[in-house]
Amino acid sequence: MNTKLTIGTRASKLALWQAERVKFLLETQGFSLQIKKITTKGDQILDRPLYEVGGKGLFLKEIEEELLAGKIDLAVHSLKDVPFELTEGLEIAAILEREDPCDAFVSRRGLAIKDLEKESVIGTSSLRRKIQLQKRYPHLKFKEIRGNVDTRLKKLEEGAFDGIVLAVAGLKRLGLSQKITQVLNIVPAVGQGAIGIEIRSRDGKLKKILLPLHHAPTAQCVSLEREYLKAVQGDCQTPLGCHVTFDEKDPHQFHMRYFLANPDGSDYHEGKVSDSWEKADRVLKNCLDP
Repeated sequence: MNTKLTIGTRASKLALWQAERVKFLLETQGFSLQIKKITTKGDQILDRPLYEVGGKGLFLKEIEEELLAGKIDLAVHSLKDVPFELTEGLEIAAILEREDPCDAFVSRRGLAIKDLEKESVIGTSSLRRKIQLQKRYPHLKFKEIRGNVDTRLKKLEEGAFDGIVLAVAGLKRLGLSQKITQVLNIVPAVGQGAIGIEIRSRDGKLKKILLPLHHAPTAQCVSLEREYLKAVQGDCQTPLGCHVTFDEKDPHQFHMRYFLANPDGSDYHEGKVSDSWEKADRVLKNCLDP
């Protein structure tokens, strides 16, 4: 493939970091690449929660349209933003090795979340984070916050919030690890910390090119998480999380944490399970019908 490949991505600093990472990895194989910034509807609508305007797919639609039209060759996404049902004609061809999937609490005054005063205001745009944290810290208030990482940190510094919740992976990738006050022990989002590369399904040559970037252990864990997402028909209005890891001593075994609730926090269910990979389907069924 002698022509220059074009990567499509959102224009935020974090999205560009991810695209630049893929660009670098492919350039080390001798390919020539360029990055095209694409503004999505999700980037434009910042005054309302995602669940009111259509969900996480809002961060993909315009990018996928350019991919299907042949205006870009591949798209780089935070996998947690990718719905379980992919657009017809597209597929995730490679998943990079996962960064830390946990959630980070960033405090304006350097206090752990449990030490905040009653009625302290926490900023998050995620129902998953809000419902889990409300259950653990009922004395706190939660308020919607939108925008990229820099925007959210600025709002925190200006005093609009006593603390905010962000992904550890994003802060690490942007060189902002020092901002983390505390790593939270809540169930992460499906695919959190993983980067997915989307291409046209018919593009077999590009699929082979991307193969060296594919991290099979991450893909295996994320695939089971996405099966959980699919099984519960989860979307942005569904507070849910799922995180799967390999057993450190036995690669034939996995560990899974999961969380599911109604949008108002009712019917809250959280659990852990460990079993062999060959029993993953049965384990998933048991999680859905305990």
